[in-house]
Amino acid sequence: MSERTSDTEKAAGVLRAGGLVAMPTETVYGLGANAEDPVAVARVFEVKGRPPSHPLIVHIGSADQLDDWAADVPDSARLLAGRFWPGPLTLVLRRGPRVPLEATGGLETVALRVPAHPVALALLSAFGGGVAAPSANRFGSVSPTTADHVRAELGDAVDLVLDGGPCRVGVESTIVDATADVPSVLRPGGVTREDLEQALGFPLAVHATSRVRVPGQHPSHYAPRARVVLVEPEKVVVEAELAQGLGQRVGVLLPPSFGDAEVNAHAVVRLPGSAAAYARGLYGFLRELDERGCDLVVASLPEETGLGLAIANRLNRAAGPRPGDGPPVGG
Repeated sequence: MSERTSDTEKAAGVLRAGGLVAMPTETVYGLGANAEDPVAVARVFEVKGRPPSHPLIVHIGSADQLDDWAADVPDSARLLAGRFWPGPLTLVLRRGPRVPLEATGGLETVALRVPAHPVALALLSAFGGGVAAPSANRFGSVSPTTADHVRAELGDAVDLVLDGGPCRVGVESTIVDATADVPSVLRPGGVTREDLEQALGFPLAVHATSRVRVPGQHPSHYAPRARVVLVEPEKVVVEAELAQGLGQRVGVLLPPSFGDAEVNAHAVVRLPGSAAAYARGLYGFLRELDERGCDLVVASLPEETGLGLAIANRLNRAAGPRPGDGPPVGG
């Protein structure tokens, strides 16, 4: 038995015993529990500090298991599952009787996906059931893309951490509401809107809010400890240097258009030119700026096409109002 096989068998045993396992996926690391064990699922919410009304994504081993977990699956959902699973796509469907309400935030819908990571798939195969797994971090904070991120944030609250290396996508899955007559995107992510539209043959709406509660729609989410301020791309350096001059420790996510320009700031992350590399590194960049002691991050939104739509979504949420913030000044 290989070391990896031994680890996944051990992790499967932890899940069967009601424990929590941090597992790698291609998007981010998830904090997993037996999706059919309400007590274990409740522990996920407790460890994360996550409101129990926020549904979890249930990870399953293959598209062939779709009818085991969902009811009244429409043809459009089967088409998308066949095209993008395993992969960074989550489908919101009507809940099947196998799914406890504790995993759905009390809703009659369930969010399902098949992850595209060999360790996650091996765990799901060894376990033989569904794994309810939000990101393995405290609620609202930056998602983990390495096993070290999980250990640093959750520590001994996790019974076992499976190390599958850095996540290759780096932002969460795209969430599609497949319960309506026409599917729509509830959260942009690792599968682009353009790819979904090509598969379906018609355009898709992208909703900032929705009638269905899904992960990642809290006003403040994916947020570092430092405050995040978003400005126009051409104003990033000016705004950063102004704030630095006022005594703040400023971190900058510097767009590639600035090249090797010098910036008077506490810390500078020079962003890669490709959207895929930016998405893969985004959460690591935010964590780095926290670790370097920044109290403010100045960034700009990328063009909202392809993976840029998911990156912009995460940055907008990271810059959103936080608990305890007062009302905006003026207006």
